[in-house]
Amino acid sequence: MNIVTPDRHLTILDAPSNLGLRPLAPDTIPGCYKAPWALRNAGLVQRLGAADAGTLVPPRYVATWEPGSGVRNGRAIASYARRLADKVTGIRAAGGFPVLLGGDCSIVLGPALALRRSGRYGVAYLDAHADFRHLGNSPHVGAAAGEDLALITGRGDDYLVDIDGLRPYVRDEDVIVIGVRDEEDLRDIADSGIAHLPGTDISLDDASKVLVRDELDGFWIHVDADVLDPSVLSAVDSPTPGGLDAAQLTELIRGLAQLPGAAGLEVTILDPDLDEDGSQAALLADILVAALT
Repeated sequence: MNIVTPDRHLTILDAPSNLGLRPLAPDTIPGCYKAPWALRNAGLVQRLGAADAGTLVPPRYVATWEPGSGVRNGRAIASYARRLADKVTGIRAAGGFPVLLGGDCSIVLGPALALRRSGRYGVAYLDAHADFRHLGNSPHVGAAAGEDLALITGRGDDYLVDIDGLRPYVRDEDVIVIGVRDEEDLRDIADSGIAHLPGTDISLDDASKVLVRDELDGFWIHVDADVLDPSVLSAVDSPTPGGLDAAQLTELIRGLAQLPGAAGLEVTILDPDLDEDGSQAALLADILVAALT
């Protein structure tokens, strides 16, 4: 049995997009697109007792990017967000609690758009980074996975932030960033006024004050694997010291999923190319199973 609600069943959907990341090395593409396979190999679907919604195949990744040309793979990201939004809407309409297996953080545009179509929703953003880079605080933008919180709150190119004329998908006051600890990101998010709990400063009460309010129809849970300390899980593109341990992340996800209005969850950024024996994928699967069952 899952713990979300008695009438909403966990439903797994693979969203293996790596469109929002820059290559980690020349002549390579980001390996996070393999993460759903790695988590499935760890038995995640069966152990959760989840329904299986299959895979939404992303557009082709283009590694080249010219400065000044906008967000890398930006048009493809916008197209994928529309399709992913439709999938999330369908899962929820069928009584499912969507659990998306990414992919990079740019997949959050899909559920953010889906929920915006149906009402006003918040976001619990669990991440070592605020992903809040935009032209208001940076001389340039380029990789959507470092900008996706800015994008869903309406900061960026219209074709990404105003799909269906619904800008912003999430209001600033309806977001809480949990676990952020990158120094530049801490400055950017502090200047924005968006609620945040830095490092291992976790308070479910503080989170619920943002996410469970009469104005909101519910909220989405974003879990970037780099919210964990690198000593626990290092197979990510940008490991940052000072993160959560496995028990802390388990309790945090469990607590958020049990709050009224929890509408779904995504897991992003695990890179199996950096996890040769699969042990880190297995650990992340263990955390999700313990948190959601």
